[in-house]
Amino acid sequence: MRPALRRIWGMMYRHLALYRRSWPRLLELAYWPTLQMCIWGFTASFFAGRMANAGTPGAGAVTLGMLLGAVLLWEVALRSQMGVAISFLEEIWSRNLGHVFVSPLRPWELVAALIAMSVIRMLAGVLPAVLLAWVLYAYNLFALGLPLIVLAVNLMVMGWWVSLGVVSLILRHGAGAEALAWSVLFGLTPFAAVFYPVSVLPPYLQPVALALPAAHVFEGMRALLAGSAFPWFSLTAATGLNLLWLAAAGLLFARQFRAARVRGALMSIGE
Repeated sequence: MRPALRRIWGMMYRHLALYRRSWPRLLELAYWPTLQMCIWGFTASFFAGRMANAGTPGAGAVTLGMLLGAVLLWEVALRSQMGVAISFLEEIWSRNLGHVFVSPLRPWELVAALIAMSVIRMLAGVLPAVLLAWVLYAYNLFALGLPLIVLAVNLMVMGWWVSLGVVSLILRHGAGAEALAWSVLFGLTPFAAVFYPVSVLPPYLQPVALALPAAHVFEGMRALLAGSAFPWFSLTAATGLNLLWLAAAGLLFARQFRAARVRGALMSIGE
């Protein structure tokens, strides 16, 4: 194994070891996605039932699919973002960040390890919710087929660049910015068109929504569930925006990391 891969795996193993004998940590991974699925699933079932009673059962089934699909896919972005941010905060809370960079570990290797951990945390959180949606509501997210992979990957990448932005703010402002790890992506939810089309937003907010990859992902998801053709434009737009935002977030992280190292903040951050 190459030295870089050994260092990345070492960082991953350090975080995986936290879950090995801690069932509360494992439970926390699936708690919020499962709770969200229950709340939105029962809400969607209620609306679907009302539509069926009104004589439009087909519309009710589509509505149920759109809401449950939106909840599950948005959890992909949320868990990916929080997976990177919280894994980074674990290093701060344990006063380990300075020790990590006394070793030969490079910044990009730390980011790679955090991203790999976010994928593991995301799967551990979202897959139980997907199973619950199938058991309670007979909803199979995997029925979307191959487009599901493209949609999920775009949302994962969005979670990564948002988390890099959060980590950059923590490096710059210290513990005062830690709360952003839980709040930033939730704050973007109204503009991400998760549960409604972009056209519902006021005209002056629509450009904000269209600048986010998530809006294009969910527009594409709704088009697929409505039986439309494969939304190539939406997915291409989401991919292009993700690459731009990821590059910007990577540059911001590199700049703030260098500044924190010069200030000696890697040893004192969080105190």
